[in-house]
Amino acid sequence: MSDKQSEYKQYLDESWYWYLTGHYKNGLSTDYEMIVKRTRRTSRLWPGSPRCIDCNLPMSGLGAWLTRTRPASYSPRLCNKCESDLRKEAAGTELELSMLFADVRGSTSLAQATTTSEFKVLIQRFYQTVSDLLIEHNAMVNRLMGDQVIGLFVPRFAGPGHAGVAVATALDILRATGHEDEKGPWIPVGIGVHTGVAYVGAVGTGSGVNEMAVLGSAPNLAARLSSQAAEGEVIVSEAAAAAAGLASESMESRRLDLKGIDQPVDVRVLQARKKRDQSN
Repeated sequence: MSDKQSEYKQYLDESWYWYLTGHYKNGLSTDYEMIVKRTRRTSRLWPGSPRCIDCNLPMSGLGAWLTRTRPASYSPRLCNKCESDLRKEAAGTELELSMLFADVRGSTSLAQATTTSEFKVLIQRFYQTVSDLLIEHNAMVNRLMGDQVIGLFVPRFAGPGHAGVAVATALDILRATGHEDEKGPWIPVGIGVHTGVAYVGAVGTGSGVNEMAVLGSAPNLAARLSSQAAEGEVIVSEAAAAAAGLASESMESRRLDLKGIDQPVDVRVLQARKKRDQSN
């Protein structure tokens, strides 16, 4: 790898770290630092607001119309141009974050009990409800897939207390899907929350067809926790519970044997129905 290629790769990786944390891990080279500063200064000349917190381009108003800028698909605080730039190359970074996996329980039975159109409307409502809450709590909507929604809580948006924000969001999702209603939920949901170090970045074909992915043992564990969560449950890893400062005596403890995980995993369990019953 030439010096120029190495410098460019460092720029891409550092850009991802900045994108997710709000500061650089090792810093940019002088040339790239000048380019970034010049871009941000120039972007401020375009009228409109709100602005992308990364490049300063407006995402609404006349300036956004002229530059064809809009909010990114992952977060309304960043613009589509910054998102596009980051997705062009396979690059990323490692960081600690909190992950929320929300799954529809019994989706196969639901699909069989309804028409295709009715099931599509139900899943679309689930996507919209969960995505809106993730955005409201400053998470990045990582993926809408099948009967699952994945949210990433990174330091730049959710703050240093991202684990607590993730747990609070999970409980809000259960409320919004009706798990505290006397008639029961309009869609049955189970959620897993875990805090750990993962690789977040663009992966794909290397020809510009890239997607943002979260990779490593931490997201695998979060996915396994969500698969074990029953309807109306939030299963929280010990790491996430500790980072969120949750009082262990107020939560149910479980030890789970998870597929692909060598050792049993200790978790904490929050249940929407228990909260509802205690308030009555």
